Amino acid sequence: MKKTTLLFILLAGIIFSAQAQFGGLGKALVTKGAELAGGNLNKIIKQPAAITTNFKDVDPTGKKPPSFKEGETAQPLYLLPKSPTGGYKLCAGYYTMTNKSYCLHAGTRGPSTGDGYMLAPVLGPKQDVVVAILKSAESHPNVSQHDIQALLWAIIARTRFADYNTQIKLTATTLLSASDLLKLEGGALGVLPANVMEKAKSQLPQALQAVFEAENNIRRLAASGNATYEEMERYAMLAGLVPVVDTEYPSGTWSLHPEGYYIRFIPRSYSITETQIFVPQELVTQKPDLVYDAPNNIACPANTGAQRLIQTNEPLQPNYAQKLKTKCF
Repeated sequence: MKKTTLLFILLAGIIFSAQAQFGGLGKALVTKGAELAGGNLNKIIKQPAAITTNFKDVDPTGKKPPSFKEGETAQPLYLLPKSPTGGYKLCAGYYTMTNKSYCLHAGTRGPSTGDGYMLAPVLGPKQDVVVAILKSAESHPNVSQHDIQALLWAIIARTRFADYNTQIKLTATTLLSASDLLKLEGGALGVLPANVMEKAKSQLPQALQAVFEAENNIRRLAASGNATYEEMERYAMLAGLVPVVDTEYPSGTWSLHPEGYYIRFIPRSYSITETQIFVPQELVTQKPDLVYDAPNNIACPANTGAQRLIQTNEPLQPNYAQKLKTKCF
């Protein structure tokens, strides 16, 4: 009881601080500029990203080419029974589901038809909060996908909770517990003034400069009371397609999940992904309690210039009138 009371007191303090700062954003920028001029810039540049997952975290062992399962018809994944945690209980067979997905890498390009996306774990200082948001979203259908994406972009951009605008703050408080809300402050940044941004960019590799600048622009918009989703999207999503496709991992390449089944991700856009799973019969015999829980994984592009995507267990336009051909459980 004491711990819960303390969490709510701290949360109330954060919200009060936010109300005070919304009216003084200009003063906050000057203060942050003075802090960085004092020698903290190097520390901020070296601070880890909120989500650190990259293609180096992909295990390519056991991968299959796009032609694997070619010519076979997949059944709807969403017809499988759900586990108490919200994931799908797997049984032998080939399954597919078009589901909601979210961008977790601002300042990069959206998926293109040639990009291969491989299975990777959710890693980074904010991994627990990101997974908690997507798990909670499944039981809050009233919260729009755009509002959830805006919150995720604010987190990926390392925006302080105290700086969130009213709508983003409302989304966060709807989907997260008090203890998770407190985690949002750790490792967060304020909006960096233009002169500080230029100095910071000059110390970063060319490939990271666009991401660093995009995150700063998202922090600015997340703190604005009248910024639109489209404005935030403009900074999060670079225009055009990724110029180079990794031919070793073409679109539709299958990953071998650590649990022993095969999975692949085929993004239609950053907000819609087709997920396909193949579960061998012998695997189910050995592991009868297999569960696929989408938010625990990231679809990571082989091309580092594209966006990493995370999915939910929410199917888009499901047809529950269909029946599974495979007899499960």
